[in-house]
Amino acid sequence: MISYWEKTQLLHYDLVVLGGGITGIFCALHFRKNNPTASIAILERGLFSSGASTKNAGFACFGSLSELIEDESELGEEKLLSIIKMRLDGLSMLRETVGDHKMDLKWDGGYELFFDKNPKKLNQIGHLNSILKPFFPKDVFTINNKKIKKFGFNTDMVNHLVQNSFEGQLNTGKLMRVLRTKLNKEDITFFSNTELTDFESKSNKNQLLISLKNQKFNLTCNKLAICNNAFANQILPNFNIVPGRGLIILTKPFSKLNIKGSFHYDRGFYYFRNIENRILFGGGRNLDFKKEETIEFGINKKIKNKLITDLDKFIIPKHKIDIDMEWSGIMAFGKSKIPIIKKESNSVAVGIKSSGMGVAIGSYVGKSVADILLD
Repeated sequence: MISYWEKTQLLHYDLVVLGGGITGIFCALHFRKNNPTASIAILERGLFSSGASTKNAGFACFGSLSELIEDESELGEEKLLSIIKMRLDGLSMLRETVGDHKMDLKWDGGYELFFDKNPKKLNQIGHLNSILKPFFPKDVFTINNKKIKKFGFNTDMVNHLVQNSFEGQLNTGKLMRVLRTKLNKEDITFFSNTELTDFESKSNKNQLLISLKNQKFNLTCNKLAICNNAFANQILPNFNIVPGRGLIILTKPFSKLNIKGSFHYDRGFYYFRNIENRILFGGGRNLDFKKEETIEFGINKKIKNKLITDLDKFIIPKHKIDIDMEWSGIMAFGKSKIPIIKKESNSVAVGIKSSGMGVAIGSYVGKSVADILLD
């Protein structure tokens, strides 16, 4: 049952954005910047930004050494540099929009752990530093084995540590609170717990009809931006998005913790950081790829046990480990790590598949989708 007020003021929008995460919010904000009088609504399937935007590890990164080496072998140098530029541009946009201090952005550095005594990937540090020179004032990657002992790692297992001085960490919760406040200031409507099930063109008008789950009414809009990452498969199966669930565990505080910064190993499949005197540790989906190709939130016990084992064996071997919290987020992957930014029609554009780099690249993808619809 719809009232006159709802029908005339709340059911039609110039732009509807599907997905209330970083990508969707930046799409809406950029559209507003270039169209001050437009009516804009964001449809978010969860109470919060439910995919990964409020469930990630809070890394301000563009790729670890082993990740980038592997990506270059698959994509080639030109495409790799294109993706890196997208991520760096996205991080710059995030910092400009939110402000470093408002999201607790700290440049404590990034590190990658290597366990072999003579890993071949270390031989490619010079090459990567060379191709990254246009983006940075000095070499990105350096070997810093002195910090293995300083951080308290098991020196019998961790043989090399590669440092990235241009990597940081941030508070994802504060970041999203700032972005939600900006939406309110820009008069952009945010619908929580609202799931689009289908959309179609209205035959008699230049509009789209949007069907909503568990609602007896529809919305209409002139433009639609699909920015819901892994959940896009449900309405656009032709893009062949592969969802990837990521597990995160958080320890209780330690009385003393030497680890400070952001850390990776095994081609970025594992990652951890400090939150004050706690360790946040995530990843491991490569242990059970098929089971983790899901949009259902949950805890994979096999992966959780592996994370706890690694904490005990070589990350914090001298500490008693007590897990305080655990959660999962849903990411989107595909045949390559290049995001999908595409015009579907004159009124529909798509920006999805952040490949686990949504914090870095989401703002860039969102702006790009808005530019398509503004054109």
